[in-house]
Amino acid sequence: MQVRPRPWLALVVFSTACASGGEPQSTDSASSPFLTDGFEDSDSTSGGFDSDTTTTTGLPDPTSTTTSTTDPGEFTTTTGPEPTGPGLTTSGPDTTDGTTGEPLDPCPQIRIETPGDVLNVRPTPSTAMAAIATVADGSVHDVVAIVAGESIDGVDTWYQIAGDWPAGYVFANFVQCIPEQEPPDENGFFLPLQCGTTTTVTQGNNGDFSHSGNSAYAFDFSLSTGTPLVAIAKGTVSKLFGDTKPGDPCYNGGGEECKSAANYVILQHEDGTGSVYAHLSAVQVSVGQVVERGGVVGLTGSTGWSTGPHAHVARQEACDFGFCQSIPVSFEDVPDDGVPVTGEMVTSQNCP
Repeated sequence: MQVRPRPWLALVVFSTACASGGEPQSTDSASSPFLTDGFEDSDSTSGGFDSDTTTTTGLPDPTSTTTSTTDPGEFTTTTGPEPTGPGLTTSGPDTTDGTTGEPLDPCPQIRIETPGDVLNVRPTPSTAMAAIATVADGSVHDVVAIVAGESIDGVDTWYQIAGDWPAGYVFANFVQCIPEQEPPDENGFFLPLQCGTTTTVTQGNNGDFSHSGNSAYAFDFSLSTGTPLVAIAKGTVSKLFGDTKPGDPCYNGGGEECKSAANYVILQHEDGTGSVYAHLSAVQVSVGQVVERGGVVGLTGSTGWSTGPHAHVARQEACDFGFCQSIPVSFEDVPDDGVPVTGEMVTSQNCP
């Protein structure tokens, strides 16, 4: 079953995407019973896709961060019969009784669809109680049950999803039923973020601003200074630069004159390719060190040719210098083809 968004889904709040830490924030979460302003603080700097734009640049080419914030609208809700939790009568022609807790067919999994924002998880299928967690746009979750709960604009379908909670429910208008996904290949490449970290890709492959040439297949991630950046796969540190320190002219970014001042780490992987992690505020590895997938290589920052904190990460060819030609990479923890695009919110499953 695929539940199609209602017209008022257009009122979904777009959260900030530039240099934010933790979960993105909505402009006014009080106006939406589904989308949240996140549970973590952010020291973000934001602009807009259609208005102000904050750009970030770095080695070997300038990089970019763009963000979008729109004024949220008020959702009108109509509460139906009081929900009673798991085992409620199911709703819709393709739903099934979830009292057994078995995976459901034809909806064994759902993908969250809240572009630029996160979705609240509730302890009951209603908005009556505070959210117990949030799930990111594009994230995939196992379905435990499909139940009828609070009716919102005539839709009363809620999905109980598996997670680190006794029971958690999300509203149907923000999800899409999908076939069961293949488990990730543990030997593949994963997002350069610690397990469970959610953030936004502020520039993807072939980005309009700077991701061309050597950086054509690079990714910029919106992350506040000091966020741990981790290995996308097991590798050996082949090169690094970490001499730009607090108080130095290019530590908090600068123009092209700072191009050679970006702190970075290069890993060589077992398949013969490498990966680069740039604009670090601190390097936390040494040359020759073997780093397991998910191991910390450094802390994010804005060193070098940059106008704000972010991470520039790419898989690349092997070469005798630091920044080589970037090459395509598919992340095991990104849905669909594994290649996130500009503006997409991602959640790391880089959980060694």
